[in-house]
Amino acid sequence: MRAGDQGAEDLWAFERELATLPIDRLDVARPRLFELGLAPRYFARMRREAPVHHCADGAYGSYWSITRHHDVERVELDTGTFSSDHYNGGITITSRPDDPQFLPAFIAMDPPRHTEQRRVIAPAFSPQRLGEMGTQIRRWSREILDGLPIDEAFDWVDRVSIELTARTLASLLGYPVERSRDLIRWSDAMVALPGTPAFPTLEDKLSVMKECFATFETIWRERLKAPTGNDLVSMLAGRPETREMSREEFYGNILLLIVGGNDTTRSSISGSVVAFDRFPAELKKLRAEPGLVAALTPEVLRWQTPLAHMRRTAMRDVSIGGRHIAKGDKVVLWYLSANRDETVFHQADDFMIDRPNSRRHLSLGIGIHRCIGARLADVQVRTLWEEILKRFPRIEVLRPPARSFSTFTHGYSELQVRIPARLA
Repeated sequence: MRAGDQGAEDLWAFERELATLPIDRLDVARPRLFELGLAPRYFARMRREAPVHHCADGAYGSYWSITRHHDVERVELDTGTFSSDHYNGGITITSRPDDPQFLPAFIAMDPPRHTEQRRVIAPAFSPQRLGEMGTQIRRWSREILDGLPIDEAFDWVDRVSIELTARTLASLLGYPVERSRDLIRWSDAMVALPGTPAFPTLEDKLSVMKECFATFETIWRERLKAPTGNDLVSMLAGRPETREMSREEFYGNILLLIVGGNDTTRSSISGSVVAFDRFPAELKKLRAEPGLVAALTPEVLRWQTPLAHMRRTAMRDVSIGGRHIAKGDKVVLWYLSANRDETVFHQADDFMIDRPNSRRHLSLGIGIHRCIGARLADVQVRTLWEEILKRFPRIEVLRPPARSFSTFTHGYSELQVRIPARLA
């Protein structure tokens, strides 16, 4: 069966399932649903019929789905009841403390340990440091855009989204920019599901992760001797809260910083092109009122939702939306659903650059776990589009983008586009 035929067959099967299966038998946590772009339709039904939804026997075991905006906020803010800690289960629907794919990092910690480690790297995202990086990001954006072909097809994900993200991430970590693609390869391995063509076995995935950790082990030893730089590894090496952390924690934090610095911005940059292609009137608004570029990032983050979920573990019996969640249960916060909640966002499936409440999106979390690099992501997306508007009248999407095969990262693996002409 050809790939197109298989896709049509799968679409039909999922459509039929969504229309006929009883709500308590739905399992939304299947990567193929997200790859086909059907997960939002499942979430819409769940918000209507069972906003706090229990799947007793899913592909990843028993779990609760939290699908409405206010319930996701409630769980995220109640860190005493709902744990992020690696040793309680971690932050993804697939994670387990005994699985070598998953390691402790400050995002997978509860207070006070989380607060101590997060505080160490906060200076990397200070206004002064962001100003310095913003200048370099503009130079890179200009260089990348000026090197794009005109009137021929190319992959926007590879040529633009990955390239800008990789350079920025390398600068942040103090890694050689000329080798920045290493970081993307390692990030892709870290979020990949074993059994996919790129990583047929867990051992294939772990071998690439070990390559990354060995490289940063060398960098770590150098930084321990002279932790004077303003990169993230130097900051971790220079503070007592993190200088003596275990190897598992060091590797886990490197994993977090690489994946966090890659997937959110990379998917947002690609998502912005998809959004303007599907909603061309919004691009006309932006061209007529360039100041709207300041509102672009929050709406792209809401509409695209680069990370589909975060997971928590209930530390006591608790009731949400009239449903009883038992101590030890897996609780999945579906950001992708909360960001399409019709009770919060008018015409939630539409991309609106001037949406008045787009900053209420939950794509970067809320409370103590809000993404520490949120402002840097905004600098990258906003700066790139300021430079795009100076150069290209439009970017044509040539065919539907290839989506990620994942329930966690929600982005694109390929986006074929064409730029018809440059502006004079």
